[in-house]
Amino acid sequence: MTKHKHHPHEPASDAEQKQAEGASTAEPTPAGVAQPQAAENPLAKLQAELAAAKDRELRCHAELDNFRKRAAREREDMARYSNMGLLRDLLPVLDNVERAIQAADKNADAVALLDGFKMVDQQMRDVLNRHNCKPIEALHMPFDPNVHHAVMQQPSDEYPANTVLMVTQNGYQLHDRVVRPSQVIVSIAK
Repeated sequence: MTKHKHHPHEPASDAEQKQAEGASTAEPTPAGVAQPQAAENPLAKLQAELAAAKDRELRCHAELDNFRKRAAREREDMARYSNMGLLRDLLPVLDNVERAIQAADKNADAVALLDGFKMVDQQMRDVLNRHNCKPIEALHMPFDPNVHHAVMQQPSDEYPANTVLMVTQNGYQLHDRVVRPSQVIVSIAK
């Protein structure tokens, strides 16, 4: 069977017209009523909504991942440079130690050297205090194993047992945490 090609000047046969109408719509339509397009098709609409939801989900995951990476970098930088303020405050103390050493090289006056180091000691204590690092009170206080480290025990007539008689090394705490416990000699009963 040979197919007849329709020329624009020839009228179309009934079979060709029915085939053309069948290709334009999948379902027969009542005369004069337009058939809804694929966008109103519920399945196509759901597929479009699903694709949009998947896209939003991917974007949210990417945004969350970027936030986590940025927060991790900020935490690392904060930890890495957390002592910057302390170091800036300590550098003038180091400068004064260097000046005291230079002065001692030029002048053999021990009194001037001692005064210089007393000033450096006070400056260092001020820096520690500004950074909330305070000495732990220990002398003649009851022994507290949370903040004191007993290096020796000694009998005493003057103080009750478990009292700090002497501090061999000062301890310090930052806010409420012990940086270094005080090394102490503790009294015992005779």
